[in-house]
Amino acid sequence: MTIVRMGNHYKTHHPTDMILTVHVKPNAKKTGFRSWIDSSTVVIDLNAPPVDGKANVELINFLAKQLKLSKSAVILKRGHSSRVKHIELPDGTDLGGLQG
Repeated sequence: MTIVRMGNHYKTHHPTDMILTVHVKPNAKKTGFRSWIDSSTVVIDLNAPPVDGKANVELINFLAKQLKLSKSAVILKRGHSSRVKHIELPDGTDLGGLQG
């Protein structure tokens, strides 16, 4: 475990955390799983516009609910303004909750 300074606050980073790559489709009719591209990349529809971080919030809420994690355990690491996002999840998270 290391402590990383991020702006005016510190975050604990666990080197064993896993990264999930997510391709998002904003402005969908409803939020939901679309498909797996490979073992660590998923496509998710979001019923939120890609404006003012609304789609990012929707994505974090959806993943936390589907994976039975707290919202604070689902961390957007890269892609804040991109359709391809890297999400940090606790190591050992069961991705079986992401099914169509």
